[in-house]
Amino acid sequence: MLTFTEAARQPAAVVGAETHRLAAHAGRLSAGMVVPASYEEAFYRGNNLPEQLRRLFSGLNPARLDEDLLETLAPRAAELVRTSALSDDAVQLFYRALGNARLTEGGLHLRRPGERSTETVQVTRPGTAALHALKRLWAQDWTFEAVLTRLDGHGSVGLEARPVLLFAGEPGRPDPALAAGLGVKTALVNGQGLVGLP
Repeated sequence: MLTFTEAARQPAAVVGAETHRLAAHAGRLSAGMVVPASYEEAFYRGNNLPEQLRRLFSGLNPARLDEDLLETLAPRAAELVRTSALSDDAVQLFYRALGNARLTEGGLHLRRPGERSTETVQVTRPGTAALHALKRLWAQDWTFEAVLTRLDGHGSVGLEARPVLLFAGEPGRPDPALAAGLGVKTALVNGQGLVGLP
C-alpha cells in the first residue's frame, strides 16, 4: 500500500497517471491511499484465478462471440473474484495501511485511477467492509460490459492488474472553480478535500 507521496515516486504505468496528478496536490487531498496493482495481481495468483477464469471462458470464441453465453459466464467470473480469499498476510497489510491512512472509521470510496465508477462503504475497525468493497471493485472488471469491451478491443477476456485509489468521504463532485485554478479539465472534491483529477 502506498501514500500518494510514495506513489508519486513510482512510474505512472504502475500507479496510474491520475495518481501522479493527485500527488502533485497532496496538500489538497482527502485522507487516502493507493492500493498498487501488485496487490491485485497477488490476489489473482494466490487463488489461481487466471487458470480458473481461463477454464470458465474456454468455450467462448472471440471471433464468433455468443453474447448469450457471455451473459451467463460474466456473473460467474465476478462471483469467483468476490468469493476468493486474500491471504492472512495480505489482509493484515491492508488493515495496517487503512490505519496508517486514517481510513478505519466512517465513509470512504474506492475507484480506479482515470475512472469514475466507485464503490462506497462505511468502515469500522479493522476495515473488513473496505476489503469487501475492494473485491467488489475488482469484480467490476468481470461485468458483461467490461468483458465485452476487452473482447472487442483485444480479442481476449484477460486483463492486467491495476491500482485502486481509496479516499475518505463520499465520491467526489466536479468543482469547476478548483479545476480552473489547477488548470485541469475536471477536479473532483468531497467534504474532505480533493479526490479526483480524472
